[in-house]
Amino acid sequence: MIYKLEITEILSKIVEVEANNFMEAYLKTKQNYENERIILDENDFMDYEIKEFSNR
Repeated sequence: MIYKLEITEILSKIVEVEANNFMEAYLKTKQNYENERIILDENDFMDYEIKEFSNR
């Protein structure tokens, strides 16, 4: 029998952003992440999960 398992890694990074309010800080951070100015790597590893794969 063959089983499909899904491995999910959780990465986390704290960034400091200068802004006038939370929404501005959020949007700046989102834009920087999407434009790959913020990169998470193996140094940002927090946890992992292994579970049976389902096609959702």
